[in-house]
Amino acid sequence: MNTLLYNFVYDFTVLFVTILIGVLIYYKWKFTYWVKVGLPTLAPTFPFGDTKGVMLGHQTFGEQFLEFYNKIKTNGFKHGGVYFCLQQFYVPVDPEIIKHIMQKDFHHFMNHGNYFDSENDPLSGHLFNLEDAKWKNMRVNLTPTFTSGKIKMMFQTLADCASGLKPIVDKAAKNHTSIDIKDILARFTTDVIGSVAFGLECNSLKHPEAEFRKFGKRIFEIDVIDRIKILLQLIFPRNILQAMKMKTTKPEVEEFFMKAIRDTVNYREKNNIYRKDFMHLLIQLKNRGVVTDDGNITSDQSKTDKALSLNELAAQAFVFFLAGFETSSTTMTFALYEIASNPQIQEKLREEIITTLAKYNGELSYNAIMELGYMEKVIHETLRKYPPLPLLIRQCTKDYTIPNTTIRLKKGDMVGIAAQALHYDPEYHPDPEKFDPERFSEENKNKRPDFTWIPFGEGPRVCIGLRFGMIQSKVGLTTLLRNYKITLNKKTKVPLEMDKKAFVSSPEGGVWLDVQTLE
Repeated sequence: MNTLLYNFVYDFTVLFVTILIGVLIYYKWKFTYWVKVGLPTLAPTFPFGDTKGVMLGHQTFGEQFLEFYNKIKTNGFKHGGVYFCLQQFYVPVDPEIIKHIMQKDFHHFMNHGNYFDSENDPLSGHLFNLEDAKWKNMRVNLTPTFTSGKIKMMFQTLADCASGLKPIVDKAAKNHTSIDIKDILARFTTDVIGSVAFGLECNSLKHPEAEFRKFGKRIFEIDVIDRIKILLQLIFPRNILQAMKMKTTKPEVEEFFMKAIRDTVNYREKNNIYRKDFMHLLIQLKNRGVVTDDGNITSDQSKTDKALSLNELAAQAFVFFLAGFETSSTTMTFALYEIASNPQIQEKLREEIITTLAKYNGELSYNAIMELGYMEKVIHETLRKYPPLPLLIRQCTKDYTIPNTTIRLKKGDMVGIAAQALHYDPEYHPDPEKFDPERFSEENKNKRPDFTWIPFGEGPRVCIGLRFGMIQSKVGLTTLLRNYKITLNKKTKVPLEMDKKAFVSSPEGGVWLDVQTLE
């Protein structure tokens, strides 16, 4: 018996050591990839490559790639190669190269390279993830839903949600209690997107535990299982993960959103409901294959091959919710942090709001919001300091030689564009830690090279909802600043620290404000 046990332990140990040695040799071989290509590299180590900081939760993605950017540029290089575990990333730091990748030679870098599985994980098959012809066709279908005219059509639905902010802030001002403004604004944007994208009254501002708010938060909670899935995506090819039927959407999230969307679509189709929102436009795409200006959701003509399936419709509604509520709420949160920290900016912004609204009888209208030029500068400067996605990813879809070099990227290579690093580069944004909205005057914008401010991405894959996001942020900020003076509460960490676990830039511990009603 002892002999059998000894043999088993011996055999297991030999097998384990053999596998370990094999893995180490494979890693060492993989870590020579960029050297063979001819790119400068850092010092990758087993098992995280160059990304130990982000994988162990010590840095955000933005902070990790900011470090890469600075090391590459400090050494006088225009680009470099790094390793995210076993996945190699090409990191350009020269804006001209970035311009080629995102715009001029876009056909080589059309895809984001994210894992998704439209069949087994229907909510993952959205515009942000789709690739090649499927992405192109969906983008063409959805572009008419985000024109200025369509956003203007939805504006009143959006503005109506802002009325729910006042009772909450009034109560805090009356009782002299601080408010966690990120939580309040996330509830506001949840109500906005729920109303505009789903046609449903979410009531998150009145009821913080409302279902849309609950599941909205759940989307962005990263647990151990999620981290394992991220690691698997960095190690295994997509076809293997799809064969395993791995899903990135949490089961309870999929169940909730698929039911909400299915019920909404069925009700509107059965009762021929017309509502001025994004869902109406998606239902038109489902039933007619095109977006039109009339209120009909069906037509006498047969559907075209451009028509959306219910699953495709659901995925687009889901990503609109996903991107719309979190990015806008965090942008407004960071803006209010800076506005509260800079009283002169606050007073100038409030004066613009009051003066502009007076021209429209005090009403929060689309035209009034569009006239808020200084507020737009404030939001743009906020997006410079706190880009929602500090790292922009592209995948090489066919072999590509970097202009004016002999460096050749192969199909499948990943590209990591460090938006946060570009935004903090003093060559383009002097004194980058300073919050200065005048960086975005026409004169100063014209002084900067293209592609050094890219919070929405750039080129054909620029964020399709950026106009809506800007207007939503303007409405929220206008509602608050026209009625209240804000200051930072001592519970706010100064300077801000970023939540290392958050996928979208988010302040650690939130932003706490004291509010005072204006006379």
